[in-house]
Parts: sequence; structure tokens; C-alpha cells
Amino acid sequence: MSNKTLASGLSPSQIFADFAASLKNDGISAAARNKASEMVLDISGLCVAARNEDYVKAIATTWDGEGGCTAFGHAQGLDAAGAALINGTAAHGEDYDDTFEGTPVHAGAPVIAATLAACERYNLSGADALRGIVVGCELMCRMALVAQTTVHRAGFHPTAVIGAMGTTAAVSSALSYSAKDLTNALGIAASLASGIIEYLAEGTWTKRMHPGWSAQCGLRAALMGRGGFLGPRTVLEGEHGFYFAFGDPDHEYDFSPITDGLGQEFLMERAAFKPYACGTMTQPFIDCAVKLGREGLDPSKVKSIIAKVGEGTVHRLWEPEAEKQKPSTPYSAKFSGHFCSAIGIIDQAAGLKQFTEERTTDPKVLELASKITYEIDPNDEYPKNYSGHLIVTLDDGSTREVRQPHLRGGVKEPLTREELEAKFRANVLFGGWSDQQADVLQAWCSALFEKPDLADMKDFRA
Repeated sequence: MSNKTLASGLSPSQIFADFAASLKNDGISAAARNKASEMVLDISGLCVAARNEDYVKAIATTWDGEGGCTAFGHAQGLDAAGAALINGTAAHGEDYDDTFEGTPVHAGAPVIAATLAACERYNLSGADALRGIVVGCELMCRMALVAQTTVHRAGFHPTAVIGAMGTTAAVSSALSYSAKDLTNALGIAASLASGIIEYLAEGTWTKRMHPGWSAQCGLRAALMGRGGFLGPRTVLEGEHGFYFAFGDPDHEYDFSPITDGLGQEFLMERAAFKPYACGTMTQPFIDCAVKLGREGLDPSKVKSIIAKVGEGTVHRLWEPEAEKQKPSTPYSAKFSGHFCSAIGIIDQAAGLKQFTEERTTDPKVLELASKITYEIDPNDEYPKNYSGHLIVTLDDGSTREVRQPHLRGGVKEPLTREELEAKFRANVLFGGWSDQQADVLQAWCSALFEKPDLADMKDFRA
């Protein structure tokens, strides 16, 4: 633990809670405010895009809590937990939502779903929503830097378990809780957190609902904290705390990322927006593949392709190789380096239309995917940097080599506002809404933080 934390006598969660409780909106940097606005735009478009998907319907049609809260594109009014669960699931369901460089965690989906539900339920303002989104995303990014790769290695989904903490901070901040109540709420949230990564085995749906579950979990933990329920202040660093339970109990953790520079530096400004509708670490490999496709690479003349990869990505993108070369579901294809590279070469795209039953069973795509293998590159910088590197050998013995040095859409090469708006519009139209509806939702997102309340969210029910 950092000397600052030891010297203060306060735990990391107390230090963060003090920051969150004292943060005023004029203390939020312009870049953090802008990033929060972009996140709202991206997430709302993704909620609409996935509103009719089977996995969203499976939750929406079975949720029995009614109320005055809104799930984008769904007719029924819901209680806050239901709106948070459905929006969080839809926002992350296609794995097209924001991610964080340094270690992959998706902050926007759980935090925005929870914050909007709380603000709509408790008649809060857009300014309250801004504060909640910034605080919640900030905690998730900082906790992810402490975790590095240990949470994944322990078998948990970082967005799920760290998301429970972030959404609790977001709701508590939006509701202007005291530092004491927020500290208790964070202590409670860790006992409510859950989400394992066994979905990787067969591409099943559980990962999709993790942000939604953590969103409704954060609502519950925040309310319990305000109600006086006590949670451990040493929830993060304690002998049996968060990182012991969800990480490596033998790892020497540095907790300074949670506390250092609070209020002076907003790490959530570094959130990245994905250009492709699939797993974070696949993105640079798709950039390589798209470049090869656009340069005229003929898939029928490919003998083999070697992907040079970071060791930490193997169990998610490259193994088990039989599943990755021939994904059992469209969702599994989103986490296959083999499929994503093949579809990038053939379609020169990897949007929502590339991860359908038709495309993921296309014999030409699967034939090319079967020619792709991987080798671990000891110099790969993962998780500090996400890069791509493909080496193609053709039937005539010639080779082609392409590299992508960083995550496009991230800090080194962010998407432009025009690119983000184009992505938003394509997602909304994919979800069956009209251009006019897209215009209205985009305008609402742009004006959100100035609104006196969120009563007009109901206009986005189907």
C-alpha cells in the first residue's frame, strides 16, 4: 500500500469516498465531462441496438418489477433495478462498448445504467448524473490498474466485480451521500459482486449480463449504505478483501492508483471507444486484417497466418483452439482471434452484421480461420498496451506482415466525434429506430448534463 494511505490512517476506500463526497461539478475537468458525454452517447446507442436481441428479451420479458424507470427501447416502465439490469446488459451485450487501456474493464455500461436509473427514480438532475458517471467510472479505472491481470486469472470478469464497486460509487455520488455512507456502501458492494468467465468455454450469454447485474447491485449497495448497514472500510486491501477474493491472495498489490491524484487527474478520460463489435484485445488484430484485405490479399491463396500475441490474451482469444477456429456461437466468435482476423480480411469490417449466425458459419470465413495460429511474443506489452501483429504465408512461399502498434479508438488514436456519432447512428438504426428517433436521442444525450431532471427519459420507451 502507498505511504500516503498508511500515513493518513485511512483505508483506500475511505480516501476515495472522501474525494467522491467532496467533489463538486465545477471540479470535474472539461475532458472528463466530455468523455462522460461521449460515453452516454455510445451507451445509449448500444442499448437501442441490442433491444430486440434474444438475450435482452430473456431478461426484459421475465423481469417483474414495475415502476417509473426506463430501459431504452422497451415499452414497460420498470423499477430502478430492472432498468439498470436491462440497460447494462444491452449496452455491453455486443461487446461494442467502451474499454480502458491499462487493463480491460468496461466502465460505461454498468455505471451509466445504474446512474440513469437512480437519477430517474429519485428525481435527480443531469448535473447529478454527470457527477455519478465520472465518480463511478473513475473508481473502476483506478481499481482495474490495481488488479492488472489477477482478476481474470482468478476466473472472474473484471467488469462484473469491479463494476459492482463502480456503480455503488456512482449512485452514492449522484445521491450526494456522505463519505461515511459511501464507505459502508463500498464495503457492502464487494459482498454482492459476482461474475465468472466460464462463458469463454462455449460462448454462452452470462458475460453479457454482468454489467447489468453489477448496475442493479450498485443501486442496492448504495441504498443499504445510506440506510446505516455497515460494511468493512478495509474492503479493498484487507486480509480477506476484494483483491484477496477476486484476485491473487499472494500478489503484492499497490493500492496507490486508487488514491493518488484524486481530483487532479481523472483517469476515466482515457476510456477508449471500440471501432469493432467484439472483444477488446481482438481490435488491433482486426485492424491488421482489414489492412490486408484492403490491400487485396486473396484468402484462397493463404497457406497460414501466425498471430504474435501477448501471453495474457491466450486463454481469452486463442485457446481452446478448436473453439476459436470454429466458434460454437456468434457470441463466441467475438472472442476468437482466429475468427475476428479472418472476417477482417474477408469483409474488411467487424460490426454488428459480422457477428450473426450467417457470417459465423460461413465456410469461407471458417476455412481462413482454420489457417490461423498464434505464437506468444515475449515483447508484447499487454496489458499496458494492446497491439496487433499478423504474419501471412502464401501458397507461393511469399510472406506479408502487418502490425498495429496500439488500440485504435484509444488514447494514442481516439475516434473523432464524427466517427463516434456515425457509430451511434448505425447502432440506433440497427435496433430498428428511425433517423428521426436517432436525432432526438442524440440531442438528449448532448443536453443531459444541463437537464433539471430526467423525466423525459420515458420518451425513449418503445
